[in-house]
Amino acid sequence: MKRLTAVAALLSLAAVAACSGGGTNGNSTGGGGGVYTTVDLNKPSLDVNAPINPWNPKGNAFWGYNAMRIAWAKNTLTDPNQFYPGIAASWDIAPDNSSITLHLQPGNKWSDGQPVTAEDVKFSIALAYTQGSTAFAVDPGAAGAASDVEVVDDTTIKITQDMKNPSVTFVRGVMDAFVVPQHVWQSVVPAGFWDTLTAARGEGPEAEAARGQVKALSEKVLAFAPAQDVSAGPFVLKRMNPGEALLVKNTNFYNAANVAPDQLKLLNTTGNEQIWNYLTSGTLDNAPFTAVPADVMTRIKATPGNQVVKGYSPVAVSLAFNQANKPYDNVHVRRGLAYLINREEVTRIASPEGGTAAVTTSGIHQKAATEWLGAELGALEPYALNPATADKEFTAAGLQKKDGKWTLADGKPWKVTIHIPAPFSDWVSAAKAITSQLTTAGVDAEVVTTADYPLYLSELAEGKYDLGFWLIALGPAPYNIFQRLYGSSNGWNILGGKVKHSAPGKDGNWMGGPETIDVDGVGAVNPGELTAQLNSVSGDEQKAVIAKLAKAANQDLPVIQLWDYVNTQFVNTNRFTGFPEDDSDLLRQPSGVWIQLGMIKKKQ
Repeated sequence: MKRLTAVAALLSLAAVAACSGGGTNGNSTGGGGGVYTTVDLNKPSLDVNAPINPWNPKGNAFWGYNAMRIAWAKNTLTDPNQFYPGIAASWDIAPDNSSITLHLQPGNKWSDGQPVTAEDVKFSIALAYTQGSTAFAVDPGAAGAASDVEVVDDTTIKITQDMKNPSVTFVRGVMDAFVVPQHVWQSVVPAGFWDTLTAARGEGPEAEAARGQVKALSEKVLAFAPAQDVSAGPFVLKRMNPGEALLVKNTNFYNAANVAPDQLKLLNTTGNEQIWNYLTSGTLDNAPFTAVPADVMTRIKATPGNQVVKGYSPVAVSLAFNQANKPYDNVHVRRGLAYLINREEVTRIASPEGGTAAVTTSGIHQKAATEWLGAELGALEPYALNPATADKEFTAAGLQKKDGKWTLADGKPWKVTIHIPAPFSDWVSAAKAITSQLTTAGVDAEVVTTADYPLYLSELAEGKYDLGFWLIALGPAPYNIFQRLYGSSNGWNILGGKVKHSAPGKDGNWMGGPETIDVDGVGAVNPGELTAQLNSVSGDEQKAVIAKLAKAANQDLPVIQLWDYVNTQFVNTNRFTGFPEDDSDLLRQPSGVWIQLGMIKKKQ
């Protein structure tokens, strides 16, 4: 399975020159550093007509290569506020998370020679407000939103959190912001924008109108297409064709002296199989996380120079239920299915190199769960394979077994239909393994594939599926972990600082779970409200909330946690060296970040 923020479709291919590895431009050093070749799983399918725009889902602004964030998140088990430098060289975080002061890279310039300034950062934050992104949400009372952006001097900027509804994810939201050159983008933001934003934070009709003005700029920002790439990253986009994008070294980059490659190729990919072919041919210097079956792994390892690197990945895959649809509204049905799924076998078939079978359903990746839950993790029901217990659960739900096959309570046929996006080979294999196991146990089951991931997500959100695969455990911030189970997809939204629960089918609620759950040993809990508390509490209080949510998820099973991902990547040392080693926290960042930090070296 490829981890994607968007999957771009291939469109018209006209009016773009062919891409050649031998070309350079005025930004290239020509110093013989060679060509570094990889794929970008944030933008796997190249779109030659897309704008050079980091906010556009199809845009040709590639994270870590020619698109820069304020900083790059480290990959820790529990702390979301650790970063590597990006546009910012350093930062000061207030003890109560009320503000962060950024100190920009000294002497940093855009690829056209103009300096990167605090005004560029403030302007980019204005663009982020139009997209309503995390720390820069315009809705009043949004958790973790900035209340003030102050340029202290040319290289210093302070962002203050609205402490009326603080969030521990505020700093992460700031650091994840993209930065673009104001002198290129300035036509997008109208004069008086900050006055309009101030008005939008108020109440009443005028404030509502101001919010509408800010949000109305969203499409304009998404559509903006600079005439050429002006980058503050290690590379600048030179040209592209349907098969590859060619970027050349940006000699104005703050750490250009330690950027080894002169050129960078990002190859188009339409699925795991194509990445396997690149790897077996020795084409790639790095392949980010890629699901690989055992036989293909053998071929990849046999290619000279190829090496496997593995690290922690705060992501798990689950089988999620739409509880608005019968019989999945009955917890005994969900538990019965859990007892029929051999997670070890499913993982061995679907993701033998990229996953470990989940020890249970907790909502948390096992490594992080060990940190958060300690001994309490072992007290959760493991849902180990047990057909006899599954029979008891189905019987408790009122299902009937006739001629060795389970039917609905009224005797009508019951078929479990699992929907999967077709490009995700490991998910498809897992779903087929699960349906085979269920069929053997007397539960009629089938797999239905959807053409691509965006369509899959849209139909999932529309409630068109009974069951589908769903990524969970997205750490390290605990709020982000549990909002995958008890956030907007299951009916809970934070509006004006308060948690609101919507009925199934409303406001994005496709999971359809109950608003309250009676948890053994805890009592009645509202899991959405508990999840929202993770935005503000810390320390032992945070651990106590996490323990309650893990018990709720384990008992109520909004999903069945199948396997926890292992970040399995591939590097080739024939041309470059200095790649991150096993368990490096940098494995969760694109290799452009490794390059810009000066880790990657040309092989001598």
